[in-house]
Amino acid sequence: MLLFRRADSAMSALNRFIIVLGAISLLAAALILSWSVLARALFHIPTEWQDEASLFCLVGTTFICAAYVQEKRGHIGISALEGLMPHAVNRVRVIVIDVVAFLFFAFFAKKTWDLFSEAWVGQEVSDSTWGPPLWIPYGLMATGITLLAIQIFLQIVVRKPIATHGSH
Repeated sequence: MLLFRRADSAMSALNRFIIVLGAISLLAAALILSWSVLARALFHIPTEWQDEASLFCLVGTTFICAAYVQEKRGHIGISALEGLMPHAVNRVRVIVIDVVAFLFFAFFAKKTWDLFSEAWVGQEVSDSTWGPPLWIPYGLMATGITLLAIQIFLQIVVRKPIATHGSH
Protein backbone atom coordinates (compact mmCIF):
# COMPACT_ATOMS: atom_id res chain seq x y z
CA MET A 1 0.00 0.00 0.00
CA LEU A 2 2.93 2.32 0.71
CA LEU A 3 4.05 1.92 -2.91
CA PHE A 4 0.62 2.99 -4.17
CA ARG A 5 0.55 5.98 -1.81
CA ARG A 6 3.96 7.08 -3.11
CA ALA A 7 2.76 6.59 -6.69
CA ASP A 8 -0.31 8.67 -5.83
CA SER A 9 1.91 11.46 -4.45
CA ALA A 10 4.13 11.31 -7.55
CA MET A 11 1.05 11.43 -9.78
CA SER A 12 -0.24 14.44 -7.87
CA ALA A 13 3.09 16.23 -8.39
CA LEU A 14 3.02 15.33 -12.09
CA ASN A 15 -0.55 16.62 -12.35
CA ARG A 16 0.47 19.97 -10.82
CA PHE A 17 3.32 20.25 -13.35
CA ILE A 18 1.09 19.28 -16.26
CA ILE A 19 -1.59 21.80 -15.32
CA VAL A 20 1.05 24.53 -15.67
CA LEU A 21 1.91 23.17 -19.13
CA GLY A 22 -1.80 23.19 -19.92
CA ALA A 23 -2.09 26.83 -18.91
CA ILE A 24 0.89 27.72 -21.10
CA SER A 25 -0.66 25.77 -23.97
CA LEU A 26 -3.96 27.63 -23.61
CA LEU A 27 -2.11 30.93 -23.57
CA ALA A 28 -0.21 29.87 -26.70
CA ALA A 29 -3.48 28.96 -28.45
CA ALA A 30 -4.96 32.37 -27.54
CA LEU A 31 -1.87 34.20 -28.78
CA ILE A 32 -1.73 32.18 -32.00
CA LEU A 33 -5.39 32.81 -32.76
CA SER A 34 -5.08 36.51 -31.90
CA TRP A 35 -2.08 36.83 -34.21
CA SER A 36 -4.03 35.06 -36.94
CA VAL A 37 -6.90 37.53 -36.72
CA LEU A 38 -4.59 40.54 -36.63
CA ALA A 39 -2.41 39.24 -39.46
CA ARG A 40 -5.39 38.75 -41.74
CA ALA A 41 -7.30 41.89 -40.78
CA LEU A 42 -4.51 44.44 -40.50
CA PHE A 43 -1.70 43.13 -42.67
CA HIS A 44 -3.59 40.92 -45.15
CA ILE A 45 -1.17 38.09 -44.39
CA PRO A 46 -2.57 34.68 -45.23
CA THR A 47 -2.69 32.32 -42.29
CA GLU A 48 -2.02 28.68 -42.97
CA TRP A 49 -0.72 27.16 -39.77
CA GLN A 50 -2.39 29.15 -37.02
CA ASP A 51 -5.74 27.36 -36.81
CA GLU A 52 -4.13 23.93 -36.78
CA ALA A 53 -1.44 24.93 -34.28
CA SER A 54 -4.03 26.35 -31.90
CA LEU A 55 -6.16 23.22 -32.34
CA PHE A 56 -3.15 21.06 -31.42
CA CYS A 57 -2.66 23.20 -28.30
CA LEU A 58 -6.32 22.90 -27.31
CA VAL A 59 -6.54 19.16 -27.94
CA GLY A 60 -3.27 18.56 -26.10
CA THR A 61 -4.40 20.64 -23.13
CA THR A 62 -7.74 18.87 -22.95
CA PHE A 63 -6.20 15.42 -22.84
CA ILE A 64 -3.08 15.99 -20.74
CA CYS A 65 -5.02 17.87 -18.06
CA ALA A 66 -7.74 15.20 -17.71
CA ALA A 67 -5.85 13.36 -14.93
CA TYR A 68 -5.59 16.58 -12.90
CA VAL A 69 -9.33 17.13 -13.22
CA GLN A 70 -9.97 13.52 -12.20
CA GLU A 71 -7.67 13.87 -9.20
CA LYS A 72 -9.86 16.74 -8.02
CA ARG A 73 -12.97 14.73 -8.94
CA GLY A 74 -13.85 17.68 -11.15
CA HIS A 75 -15.48 15.72 -13.96
CA ILE A 76 -19.21 15.97 -14.30
CA GLY A 77 -21.05 13.65 -11.96
CA ILE A 78 -24.63 13.07 -10.97
CA SER A 79 -24.74 14.56 -7.50
CA ALA A 80 -28.50 14.04 -7.16
CA LEU A 81 -27.89 10.30 -6.68
CA GLU A 82 -25.24 11.02 -4.08
CA GLY A 83 -27.70 12.80 -1.84
CA LEU A 84 -30.36 10.10 -2.10
CA MET A 85 -28.19 7.11 -1.24
CA PRO A 86 -26.84 5.98 2.12
CA HIS A 87 -23.11 6.56 2.57
CA ALA A 88 -22.21 2.84 2.27
CA VAL A 89 -24.14 2.45 -0.98
CA ASN A 90 -22.63 5.66 -2.29
CA ARG A 91 -19.14 4.37 -1.56
CA VAL A 92 -19.81 1.16 -3.52
CA ARG A 93 -21.31 3.22 -6.37
CA VAL A 94 -18.14 5.33 -6.59
CA ILE A 95 -15.90 2.25 -6.61
CA VAL A 96 -17.96 0.57 -9.34
CA ILE A 97 -17.91 3.74 -11.44
CA ASP A 98 -14.14 4.08 -10.93
CA VAL A 99 -13.52 0.47 -11.98
CA VAL A 100 -15.68 0.81 -15.10
CA ALA A 101 -14.04 4.14 -15.95
CA PHE A 102 -10.56 2.65 -15.46
CA LEU A 103 -11.36 -0.28 -17.78
CA PHE A 104 -12.77 2.09 -20.41
CA PHE A 105 -9.83 4.49 -20.30
CA ALA A 106 -7.26 1.69 -20.21
CA PHE A 107 -8.84 0.34 -23.42
CA PHE A 108 -9.02 3.86 -24.89
CA ALA A 109 -5.36 4.46 -23.98
CA LYS A 110 -4.32 1.29 -25.80
CA LYS A 111 -6.24 2.39 -28.90
CA THR A 112 -4.77 5.91 -28.86
CA TRP A 113 -1.23 4.47 -28.52
CA ASP A 114 -2.02 2.33 -31.59
CA LEU A 115 -3.10 5.48 -33.42
CA PHE A 116 0.09 7.25 -32.34
CA SER A 117 2.21 4.31 -33.51
CA GLU A 118 0.52 4.21 -36.92
CA ALA A 119 1.07 7.94 -37.38
CA TRP A 120 4.71 7.67 -36.26
CA VAL A 121 5.61 4.64 -38.39
CA GLY A 122 3.59 5.82 -41.39
CA GLN A 123 4.94 9.37 -41.06
CA GLU A 124 1.39 10.65 -41.37
CA VAL A 125 0.83 14.37 -41.64
CA SER A 126 -2.32 16.47 -41.65
CA ASP A 127 -4.00 17.33 -44.93
CA SER A 128 -3.42 21.05 -44.51
CA THR A 129 -0.87 23.06 -46.48
CA TRP A 130 1.23 23.27 -43.30
CA GLY A 131 1.16 19.48 -42.90
CA PRO A 132 2.40 18.93 -39.33
CA PRO A 133 2.98 15.33 -38.23
CA LEU A 134 -0.08 13.70 -36.72
CA TRP A 135 1.95 11.87 -34.08
CA ILE A 136 1.99 15.13 -32.12
CA PRO A 137 -1.75 15.35 -31.32
CA TYR A 138 -2.07 11.56 -31.16
CA GLY A 139 0.84 11.41 -28.72
CA LEU A 140 -0.75 14.06 -26.53
CA MET A 141 -4.06 12.18 -26.62
CA ALA A 142 -2.40 8.87 -25.76
CA THR A 143 -0.33 10.40 -22.96
CA GLY A 144 -3.34 12.19 -21.48
CA ILE A 145 -5.63 9.18 -21.59
CA THR A 146 -2.89 6.97 -20.11
CA LEU A 147 -2.37 9.42 -17.26
CA LEU A 148 -6.13 9.54 -16.71
CA ALA A 149 -6.29 5.73 -16.51
CA ILE A 150 -3.39 5.71 -14.04
CA GLN A 151 -5.10 8.40 -11.96
CA ILE A 152 -8.32 6.43 -11.80
CA PHE A 153 -6.42 3.24 -10.93
CA LEU A 154 -4.66 5.06 -8.08
CA GLN A 155 -8.01 6.35 -6.84
CA ILE A 156 -9.27 2.78 -6.75
CA VAL A 157 -6.32 1.38 -4.78
CA VAL A 158 -5.64 4.43 -2.58
CA ARG A 159 -9.12 5.18 -1.31
CA LYS A 160 -9.20 8.78 -0.16
CA PRO A 161 -12.30 10.31 1.36
CA ILE A 162 -14.41 11.75 -1.42
CA ALA A 163 -15.50 15.32 -0.99
CA THR A 164 -19.25 15.68 -1.13
CA HIS A 165 -20.94 18.25 -3.31
CA GLY A 166 -21.20 20.78 -0.51
CA SER A 167 -17.54 20.56 0.58
CA HIS A 168 -15.82 21.68 -2.61
